[in-house]
Order: sequence, then structure tokens, then C-alpha cells
Amino acid sequence: MKTFFQHEYVYTAGMYSIVVISLIVALAVFEIVTKYQTWDEIKRGNIAVSLATGGKIFGVANVFRHSIMANDSVLAMIGWGAFGFSLLLFVYFIFEFLSPGFKVDEELQRDNRSVGFISLILSVSLSYIIGASIR
Repeated sequence: MKTFFQHEYVYTAGMYSIVVISLIVALAVFEIVTKYQTWDEIKRGNIAVSLATGGKIFGVANVFRHSIMANDSVLAMIGWGAFGFSLLLFVYFIFEFLSPGFKVDEELQRDNRSVGFISLILSVSLSYIIGASIR
């Protein structure tokens, strides 16, 4: 049975499953943190929210990518992925803090695509920084 779990396809399916579940959890946390309903906004065609959400998804997946590449154990991979997600969540609050002239959530809800694009870039670029530091 041990060799079964070492098979590349089983390993890939396992990592995939863990990351998909982690993405669902991460998106649920972001849904709680934001003042708008993400999926309602996306359903209405709100590009700014789509950009911000896409950046969050990419950012979390990229952190897990680096975590999978750097770790042999599933627990270490999950731990680094969770830590990376918490840092990305912190980026969300930093963006809100560093933009005192407007409220990020309100601008995203108004479909301000400039704010959505900056949110995407912050999530993506900082996910590379987080990922590069994972050992």
C-alpha cells in the first residue's frame, strides 16, 4: 500500500485535492473579510471584484506551488500554505490602510477596475515573494 501512495498520479491528485480545499477555505475567509458579496458581484459582471478575486486565487495557488516544491511532507506543505495565505490576507489589510483616500471594498463594489487591478497585482506579486522564501 505504501508504494500506491508514492505513485505520481496519486501524489498529484492528493496535492490537487488539498490545494482545492485550501482555496475554498481561503475564499470563504476572504468572503467574511470583505464588505461585499464576492460571487453576487461577479454574477453582476463586476470586473473589479473579478480581478481582485482572481488575484487572490492566483496568489494562494502560487504560494502552495512553492510550498509543494519545497516540502516533502504534506503537513509542512499545508503549514507553509496556510502561513502564506495569512500573509496574503495581511496584504489585503495593508492595501486598505495605505489607501486612506478611499475604501478599497467600496471601490471594488463600484467596479473601480483600477483598484481591482492593483489588488490583483498586489496578491500575485507578493505571492512570488512569499513563495520564494519558503524552504
